[in-house]
Amino acid sequence: MFRRLDRLSSANNISNKLLIGLTASALLLAGCNNSSTAIDNSTADNAAAADVSVFEGCYTVSMTEPAQIKVSQQAGAWVMQMKEPANANRVWDDPEALEVLDKSTLPEFFSIDPDNVDAVIARPDRVLVMAHVKPVYANIDPLLDSEYLSYIYKGANTIYRVDCDEVNTDILANPHANIVIDNVNQES
Repeated sequence: MFRRLDRLSSANNISNKLLIGLTASALLLAGCNNSSTAIDNSTADNAAAADVSVFEGCYTVSMTEPAQIKVSQQAGAWVMQMKEPANANRVWDDPEALEVLDKSTLPEFFSIDPDNVDAVIARPDRVLVMAHVKPVYANIDPLLDSEYLSYIYKGANTIYRVDCDEVNTDILANPHANIVIDNVNQES
C-alpha cells in the first residue's frame, strides 16, 4: 500500500487529507461522546429528582393476600425484601439494593406513557421494576386498579400496596394441593 502512495505524484496531498479526515472524525466522535454524557447526566438528574418515597411500604399481587415485598429506606439507600417461607427463622430476607430509574426507561417494561408516571424504581438486574402511576391517571384508566405497576421477570401487572406485617406465610405452598377436579363430561 505504501508503494502505491509513493507512485502517486500527490502522495503528500493524500496523506494530509487522510490526517485531516481522521482528526475531524476524532473531533466529531469526541463531540458526540460529550453530548451523550450530558444526556446521561441529565437522565440521572431526572431520576434523582423523582420522589420515590411513594414506594415505601409493602406489596402483594392480590389485595386479599399478605404482604410479599417490602420496600424501605435503610442507611440512606432504597432496598427491597421478600417475605420468607413459614419455616424460616425470620420474616423478611436480606435487603437488596434498588435504583431509581429515569421515566424515559419506562417503555422497556410497561406500556404506559411516561408522562403518567411519577417515579420508577428497580433492582439493578431489572428482574423487578416498580412504577408509581399518577393517581389522576390511575383513576381514569379502566385497566388500572392500583397506582402501582410491577414488572417481574418479563411480565407486567398491577400490584397492591398493603399493610406491612411481621407474620411468616407460606408463599411457596401449592394453593391447589387439596383440590380434586372431577371430569365434568363423565356420566354417572
